[in-house]
Amino acid sequence: MMEKKQKKFLTVAPFECAWPNDLRFREAGRGCVAFDAFAHNDVTVVFREQIGSQHYHYKRDNCPHYTVIIGSHRNKRLKIEVDGKTVVDAAGVGLCCSSAFQSYWISIYDGLISIGKGRYPFQNLCFQWRDSNPNCTVQYIGLSSWDKHVGYRNVNVLPATPNHLSLWKHVDFVEHDFGEDDLEQELEDGIANYESWGLGKFLENWELSDMFFIVGKEERVVPAHKLVLEACGDFCLSSSVEEVVHLSDISYSVLHALLQYIYTGHTQILESDLCSLKSLSLQYKVMSLVRQCEEILEQNMSNKQLIDSTQLVDIFYPSWLQCSKTFPYGLPIDRERLERFLSTGEYSDLDLYVGVHDIVLRSHKVILGSWSTPFTKMFTNGMRESVSSVVCLKDVPLEAFKIMLEFMYSGELNKEATEGINTLLLQLLLLADEFGVTLLHQECCKILLECLSEVILDGVLLLEEGSRTFSIMPSLVDEEEDTLEKSLGRDCDTNYWSLLQDSVCPILQVISSIPSCKLIEETCERIFSMHFDYCTTASIDFVMLDESSFSNILQHTDLTVTSEERVLNAIFLWCLQSRELNGWEAVNELMVNSTPEMLFGERLKSLNEFLHLVRFPLLSPDMLNKFERSSLSQQIPTFDHMVKEALRFLEFEVTDFQGSQRFQHRKSSFKELLYICDGDSNGVLYFAGTSYGKHQWVNPVLSKRVIITASSPISRCTDPKVLVSRNFQGTSVAGPQMEGGRKASWWMVDIGPDHQVRFIGHCTISWLSRVVLKMKHLTHLIFDESMQLMCNYYTLRQDGSRAFIRRWNLQGSLDGKSWTNLRVHENDQTICKPGQFASWPITGSNALLPFRFFRVLMAGPTTDDTNPWNCCICFLELYGYFR
Repeated sequence: MMEKKQKKFLTVAPFECAWPNDLRFREAGRGCVAFDAFAHNDVTVVFREQIGSQHYHYKRDNCPHYTVIIGSHRNKRLKIEVDGKTVVDAAGVGLCCSSAFQSYWISIYDGLISIGKGRYPFQNLCFQWRDSNPNCTVQYIGLSSWDKHVGYRNVNVLPATPNHLSLWKHVDFVEHDFGEDDLEQELEDGIANYESWGLGKFLENWELSDMFFIVGKEERVVPAHKLVLEACGDFCLSSSVEEVVHLSDISYSVLHALLQYIYTGHTQILESDLCSLKSLSLQYKVMSLVRQCEEILEQNMSNKQLIDSTQLVDIFYPSWLQCSKTFPYGLPIDRERLERFLSTGEYSDLDLYVGVHDIVLRSHKVILGSWSTPFTKMFTNGMRESVSSVVCLKDVPLEAFKIMLEFMYSGELNKEATEGINTLLLQLLLLADEFGVTLLHQECCKILLECLSEVILDGVLLLEEGSRTFSIMPSLVDEEEDTLEKSLGRDCDTNYWSLLQDSVCPILQVISSIPSCKLIEETCERIFSMHFDYCTTASIDFVMLDESSFSNILQHTDLTVTSEERVLNAIFLWCLQSRELNGWEAVNELMVNSTPEMLFGERLKSLNEFLHLVRFPLLSPDMLNKFERSSLSQQIPTFDHMVKEALRFLEFEVTDFQGSQRFQHRKSSFKELLYICDGDSNGVLYFAGTSYGKHQWVNPVLSKRVIITASSPISRCTDPKVLVSRNFQGTSVAGPQMEGGRKASWWMVDIGPDHQVRFIGHCTISWLSRVVLKMKHLTHLIFDESMQLMCNYYTLRQDGSRAFIRRWNLQGSLDGKSWTNLRVHENDQTICKPGQFASWPITGSNALLPFRFFRVLMAGPTTDDTNPWNCCICFLELYGYFR
């Protein structure tokens, strides 16, 4: 489906614009660009007829162009400019920038600009705006910035059609291996099929008919359906016997026009027959058609036109009449009448025996057939149901089938089925798929996707009341007081984590066999992956997932885990089909008196495949040594091989599979803070200064987001906040102290001051206290954040002195006491000028380890003979993967 793909990582400097030649729409004025971007604000995308220059800026462009700015006004607003003039300046549309890569898409179709967020183009639409004077010449795409660097990657250009602009046209999309033209043709065919649904296929069709007209002097026989006619007008038809209506004074063309209007909402008739059609419509009280005929006749009279016996007139059921009382297909059929016929059984020709208790539901074959191809075939292809008025559906859930039946008569879903994700909704989805009720299927998918979007969480605020725990999304912590109180007061008993667990696994079990639910399946797998720890420990429901779903989760790019041990435990549980939560230790004990074949059965093959997805090198050497001595290693060759390979890698950093994902950290487990250039704003210390991307930057030492200490006491020349300041300091010194009988000079950073806070009894934070006290018997509150960084790059800056460091270590620690060398510098002469920046990568297995504390420790004297043990740096920044 993709036309062009740019695989390079691209950084755009302030006030510049990149114009890659392959970033252009295939059709001028129509296309979509999808991309990942990181920036603190102002991700700027320009659409132009011709390529601009590197130093192009949309503020100085006199040629027609569109400009979309995500994160304008310090990351608070969305802006759209047309030829340099602002036409949209909106806040609160769900679009903002981040110092980690986020995915966006922008579609332009004849002046309709659509902007969304997420990895799936044409989904998660956040904003739309239509240009009343559309620019249909824009074709080339420029990736620009404002006053700060912007990083772009995974930039793709896709075709855009009107169909793409509706999320639900994609719900029943099925992936196939075919070309772009075939894909577009399939979309067009799908829409054509959508328009052909309904009663039109039964127009003048003897199938399922229960009455007929005898028309004109030639006595032409025309079949029809009592239910359809009586739901549209007043034909005075009996509900018990087959009806024959004689219309000897009416021509076939007039009756055909009336029936066509009723069954399809549109008809054509000769001008000379308009009066006859009006009279027939008035006779049967099809009032909307009467009014249409009157309007056309009055218009002809006002224009003093002569009636043309050869001129065809088009008549459509007017859109302004297609209100809530109208049948879903936009037909002149009164929905309330249809619902009454369903409840009373009037004109019924079908008894449905549903479920194990043979509950009888009286219905109408023509309605079921208009929605469902399987039902149409059942009633018309010579099966037993074709000649019988009885259909037995033993394996169908009764309540769900009732709701589907009501939907067929009303076009609306029962509220009971739309209250969140529940068993009834999933049963309804399966029924809609089984019987081919496409609109119902799409409605169910829409509800599921909307509900799932509410459980994509990135953390929790836990409120504990007795033995119960309530979860509130952490973003609420930074909201204003009234907003938080409203959110908590709305439903304090809502446990979002339970919603997560109770939703994802059941949905995956249901829809994994439905190809048309691919989008929902991918969404569930992503949510499960993002909250893997919880989903695999809160319950054992996940062991019921099929192999494909579980494999997709284990290999998902968003898989987020606190430890590879969690992944290993989940694999063992799934392969055991365990009924209780047990870790690898329990499996190891079982292995003492059993064999892999006995324990894992048919899932043993899957176990050997899944073990390759565990990143053993990320585990500690102590745990790997335990694995090596375990019964698991002795009886499962694959496990033993993976453990030995990991130990060899950690000891010698050598592997036969260079570049394999098994030897790389999981990026999605942490926020990616990528080094771009010396002194940039992408490191963890700058990120902490923005309250982790939520506010404008403030020195993180002053905001107490980080703690910096030095080997010497605080003084005018030893100021912790200088080390994370954005301003150059001429003198910044950490002096020596005696440690273990030797001199030591260091600067130390704690990126994770204890964020776990417990409030016993009365809460000490005023605004939160008033909320908490509303919850009776609340015992305490916990807000828990774990701040750690897997450091893969760091930057230092020399102060204004010439005391250049030559021997030092960058170290990491979890507790601030036991230190691990991340990079050792021996006679490093990189820094050779006052005020100089210098940066170094962290490589090897230690770059895979997360730490909370970091320090720059001098291991030898500087080049200054006067004070050789003064560590004279005035800036420090750390990069990597932050949690």
